[in-house]
Amino acid sequence: MKNRPTIAIGSDHAGFECKELLVQYLADNGYEFKDFGTFSSDSFDYPDVAHPVARAVESGEFERGILVCGSANGVAITANKHAQIRAAICWLDDIAQLSRQHNDANIICIPARFVSSQLASSMVELFMNTPFEGGRHATRVGKISC
Repeated sequence: MKNRPTIAIGSDHAGFECKELLVQYLADNGYEFKDFGTFSSDSFDYPDVAHPVARAVESGEFERGILVCGSANGVAITANKHAQIRAAICWLDDIAQLSRQHNDANIICIPARFVSSQLASSMVELFMNTPFEGGRHATRVGKISC
């Protein structure tokens, strides 16, 4: 099996069902991961999971992250407050792949209300296994931080 990145994963209540399917997908496919919650479909504030996942990736404890909420906007906005995080909202395979190739994104944000579980799994697989191209893209990524 190829070397796979370690993953921090989390969701709010709207993303809970999708996150649970992704947790099973990660387990079935040999990924090392930590589930940061939520652990039910009860109302849950997305910053309460987005910050811990972002901190875990930012610190280097995990190489990549997955955040899931209804639209993916809340978790992306929150995660991107962290200086070393490049959280990308993805709703198509091509976008997930390009977020890695061109933006060196380290957290994928999935809009659970707008993608199927099959598409979510496919995007995660692409996101985890697509390398950053570097080159001209590295120059651009280097200009992101304030």
